[in-house]
Amino acid sequence: MNIIESFRPTFENSVNQTGLEFSAEELTFRELEVRSNRLARRFAEDGLVAGDRVVVYLRNSPEFIISYLAILKSGLVFVPINILYREREVRQIVDDSEPRAAVTSFDLIDCLESCFQMEHRQTGPKVLLYRANDFDELSHDFLSELVAYPCQMDDPAMIVYTSGTTGTPKGAVLTHRNLIANTETLLEAWQITGEDRLLLALPLFHVHGLGNGLHTWLATGLRLRLLERFRHESIVKEFRRFSPTVFFGVPTIYERLLSVEPKTAKEIGDSMRLFVSGSAPLPAGTLKKFRSLYGHDILERYGMSETLMNISNPYEGERRPGSVGKPLRGVLIRLVNPKTGGQVETGEIGEVLIRGDNVFSGYHRQPKANATAFTEDGFFRSGDLATCSDDGYYTLVGRRDDLIISGGFNIYPRQIEELLAEQSGVSEVAIVGEPDPSRGEVLVAYVKLQKDSDLDDRKLRDICRENLASFKIPRKFIFVEKLPRNALGKLQRHKLSKASSGLLDSSNETD
Repeated sequence: MNIIESFRPTFENSVNQTGLEFSAEELTFRELEVRSNRLARRFAEDGLVAGDRVVVYLRNSPEFIISYLAILKSGLVFVPINILYREREVRQIVDDSEPRAAVTSFDLIDCLESCFQMEHRQTGPKVLLYRANDFDELSHDFLSELVAYPCQMDDPAMIVYTSGTTGTPKGAVLTHRNLIANTETLLEAWQITGEDRLLLALPLFHVHGLGNGLHTWLATGLRLRLLERFRHESIVKEFRRFSPTVFFGVPTIYERLLSVEPKTAKEIGDSMRLFVSGSAPLPAGTLKKFRSLYGHDILERYGMSETLMNISNPYEGERRPGSVGKPLRGVLIRLVNPKTGGQVETGEIGEVLIRGDNVFSGYHRQPKANATAFTEDGFFRSGDLATCSDDGYYTLVGRRDDLIISGGFNIYPRQIEELLAEQSGVSEVAIVGEPDPSRGEVLVAYVKLQKDSDLDDRKLRDICRENLASFKIPRKFIFVEKLPRNALGKLQRHKLSKASSGLLDSSNETD
């Protein structure tokens, strides 16, 4: 069994059914099957063999999907690259994964060619470069039928590089077992069926769009409308035109959907069945405002590149604001003291440890990282901190590395960030620790204000004094035009030191 075999019923039972919409293009499952088969035959003719790695540096498109299917059918290992990455970042992934082939497009090809032509790569095997724009030419040269390579459950299917929120990305090796377990669990937990219609605006180079979006589509045969990216100015038109029942998003997307006119929001909500949010914490205020506008409680869940989905609020039952819910079927969660490793009591903060068929096999060529990433009994140390309520709901409070120790007090940024973010006139806020000779660290607040806001550091400090213990009050407030986030909206705290010097770029904007 492998992930391709789990998609087989869709391709056999929905042959002439339109499965994919992209821009003005519509493709049946049969067309996707034929095109991916031909590309897989091309890979074989060019000498690629099972286990070879193939990087894909493409925007959301049918060609991305065709490449993905062809790679998995051939027993190759799929390595997606964030299209926002530039040469230095792409080179890190290329050097670490050592691909035998790459798929890209005309407008992105220069970056990859530059990486492959570096002097130290000249002695290695030649890297085959495929341009997605040329895929149509394959129809004349290769047969449309293919017997997929018989991958096994624990064979690697993809290497997903972590978002690098704390430094250099590491390649998480996900197996066919991981992908199948995640897909089956989500279909059950969120009751996704072939009757659904999925509007997908998330990037496919990330496991959120790929593992949740693409896989649930291929496993059920539902109808998918894929967008190249989320665009605030056109998203309402997409909702109206397609009438989806399911939508996957990140908090920044849902915050922008709050600006939709109330009558239109209600129309959208009337046809929807499920809104899901992940990849970053969803503010409780956003959930409340969204419920008022759209008539839906957003379902928040918790996953990672290394583990896919772990915890989810229930489809039926209480979707608790601020909580990511309860462990999904087959996923074991343990909360431990980050220093001692001992299990914490109910309500206490602990590091999230995870075990299950969804958990990756390890980091690519990182024996030292792997030695510390897992406990002796096989639990993955996530680095995330959380509490668990008496009735089993988990609430994330931050990253282990985000913990700030000031004057002997342990301080978790999220509580302070949520307070400031609730204030009228505040758009975004992030709290970090700055070295201090007497207190060890002091708190610094980076704040993005809304236009025409009259807030200043004095007013924000007074708000903190009224609501927080004295040791939680930021020493400094630095006002910035934007905060550094990755393509999925996750805050990159390690870049915040650049914020006040104007070195942040805007390439990580979702819209």
